[in-house]
Amino acid sequence: MTTAHSSAAPAMASAAIPLPSIFHFAFNVADLDAARRFYGEVLGCREGRSTDTWVDFDFFGHQISLHLGQPFATAATGHVGDKLVPMPHFGLILLLPEWKAMAERLQAAGTDFVLAPQVRFENQPGEQWTMFFRDPFGNPIEIKGFRDLAAVYAS
Repeated sequence: MTTAHSSAAPAMASAAIPLPSIFHFAFNVADLDAARRFYGEVLGCREGRSTDTWVDFDFFGHQISLHLGQPFATAATGHVGDKLVPMPHFGLILLLPEWKAMAERLQAAGTDFVLAPQVRFENQPGEQWTMFFRDPFGNPIEIKGFRDLAAVYAS
C-alpha cells in the first residue's frame, strides 16, 4: 500500500512512513557459472531466479541481474584523490565491520584490486574505507565502509 501525497493533505504527507526501495541493476557477464562462483561464493550473495541466459542475485538487499553478453566498456577516468578509478562502476556501502569482513574475504580469494582496501578522508567529514576491484568479466565494483551510515552524505 502506498500513500498518495498531495497539496490538499500536507499533514498526512509529512507523517507518512516511506516504504523501503530496492535498487535493481542489470549488466552483462560472459559466463554464468563463473558469475555464480564470484557473486555467490566470493561476495556471499544469495542466488535468486535464473534461466539459461541470466541469473539474479541478492546484492546485499538489492537485485542484480547478470545476463550473458558483452560487459560494458570502462575507462580509468574517475578521480579518487590522486588515483584514477574505472568509470562507470557500481558498488555498495557497508558498515565498517562488514566492510572489513568483505575485504578479508576478497583478499583470501586472491582478488586483484584496482584500489586496495584503504581509508580515505581520514579524520574528516565523510571518512570512509574503500576498495575497487573487478568481477571476472571486468565489471568494476567499489565497496565503501563507514563507521556510521549518517556520514555517507557528510560535506
